[in-house]
Amino acid sequence: MAKRKVIIIGAAGRDFHNFNTRYRDDESVEVVAFTAEQIPGIEDRTYPAELAGPLYPNGIPIHAEEELPRLIAELGADECAFSYSDISYQHVMGVSAIVQAAGASFTLLGPADTQVKSTKPVVSVCAVRTGAGKSQTSRAVVEKLMAKGLKVVAIRHPMPYGDLAAQKVQRFAEIADLEKHNCTIEEMEEYEPHIVRGNVIYAGADYEAIVRAAENDPDGCDVIVWDGGNNDFSFYKADLAITVVDPHRPGHELGYYPGEVNLRTADVVVINKIDSADLADIETVRENIAKTNPTAKVIDAASTLRLQDPAVVDGKRVLAVEDGPTLTHGGMKIGAGVVAAKKYGATEFIDPRPYLVGRLQETFEIYPEIGTILPAMGYGEEQLRDLEATINATDCDAVVVGTPIDLARVVNIDKPHTRVFYDLQEIGEPNLDGVIAEFATKQGLV
Repeated sequence: MAKRKVIIIGAAGRDFHNFNTRYRDDESVEVVAFTAEQIPGIEDRTYPAELAGPLYPNGIPIHAEEELPRLIAELGADECAFSYSDISYQHVMGVSAIVQAAGASFTLLGPADTQVKSTKPVVSVCAVRTGAGKSQTSRAVVEKLMAKGLKVVAIRHPMPYGDLAAQKVQRFAEIADLEKHNCTIEEMEEYEPHIVRGNVIYAGADYEAIVRAAENDPDGCDVIVWDGGNNDFSFYKADLAITVVDPHRPGHELGYYPGEVNLRTADVVVINKIDSADLADIETVRENIAKTNPTAKVIDAASTLRLQDPAVVDGKRVLAVEDGPTLTHGGMKIGAGVVAAKKYGATEFIDPRPYLVGRLQETFEIYPEIGTILPAMGYGEEQLRDLEATINATDCDAVVVGTPIDLARVVNIDKPHTRVFYDLQEIGEPNLDGVIAEFATKQGLV
């Protein structure tokens, strides 16, 4: 019987995991290509044979998603598996129409086909959209587990932009490991806060191998925290599933793939940013939670912001540099830097667009809705240098950095600058203390 030919539609992350867990060892299937979207420079590469396994001795080619109709025809694809996240339902079904018009079937793989079971208890922290406050929630969960004397190992959603074979399993325990693994800004934003806190974090390309390494971490492991990416659902079967929703984007919890999956499967839903959202929007989100997942515990929370040095922005004309993915495919029009700078007296925000250098011009062409905020794009050395040149060329008095990392550590900012720090502040009950205490008792951790 002829093998069923599959193309995996992805963006260098979920797509590789779906291949590894569903298709890699299936002799009835031949994955003939990956397509890539969102990540600059990922196309025209190969998923290496070292990761693809014995059925794929030559690896698997990666092409641009725009070539999908041609690939379906030339490769005789029977099926295309959509495998990336934070996409509107309209966009998902638009891709489905392209696939089906070319004659192939369109597939969305679910948790039963792709989730790996750990030997350790797992807490997953996911969201309904990028930029909802998932990372600060993960940090709070890790801190509360560590406060109970538990050895916590975090595992982060993949961002494998470099040498995929070398990135099979990555362990980060100190800041020097970020340079060791040639991390991009996007990677550092997620790994550095864990390292600074004192817990180990893993990431990479093969999440079966990663979780086995994490379970046997040399510093010990009592519990694993899945620190999700975008609005993807967990790669691991969770014993406690936490989902963060964002009242700044009411209704998005029911309109973006696969964020609604996270909402429907959550044990706990955190409504973040209620300190800065409109009451009507908070109520819309609350009603949608009650409608789709009435048994979930709902925690109200604020996203508290503070500046490292408020005097830097007080009375100044400010350039706001924000987390890249939150502004691009996350679609946010405002970030932590803008909110904090306004709070501490900035008089004006300078539009970076007249000063854009190199690849950043392409970013604004693809995502024109970004507006007057500068996304901290750094998928490679070229983008990093373009970011540095743009910041330093912008006619401003000061720079406020709203990214989760110390950006001045990786780019030279020749103007006065300050960082924003943001944390999760729970309001009333239920709260994470109670949730974590119940989880730890149930799992026999305390």
